[in-house]
Amino acid sequence: MPIIKGFRALVDEALAEVKTYSIDEVLHVLNEPKVQIVDIRDPRELANGLLPGAFHAPRGMLEFWVDPESPYFKPIFANEATEFILYCGGGWRSALAAKALQDMGMANVAHMDGGFAEWSKLGCPVETLEARKAKKG
Repeated sequence: MPIIKGFRALVDEALAEVKTYSIDEVLHVLNEPKVQIVDIRDPRELANGLLPGAFHAPRGMLEFWVDPESPYFKPIFANEATEFILYCGGGWRSALAAKALQDMGMANVAHMDGGFAEWSKLGCPVETLEARKAKKG
């Protein structure tokens, strides 16, 4: 079966419809109480760390964790006053995920351009898994 719409077309459509934050913009809102950064990367990708304070919601579970009718619902997503900024490794998955959440009815969702790769390349702060586990004690 031929692909009639490739991943680039899907990403481009998502980017045209979702709010996109630059790395610099995310740095400025990182500690804002009404912002929740969400890491949608696969658990295997977390070895290099996460953005400080990010909530990890694997891409494969995101729609289930957001929907209050789902048996997998996570209450963190219930606060409509919170803006959820998604990021992935490079910015494509987070754009698609933000679009999917918008399609579900979430108006308070955006994504970070460049993803974790660009964040790391620019030397922005990273929280290691070990530091995160130590906090949870």
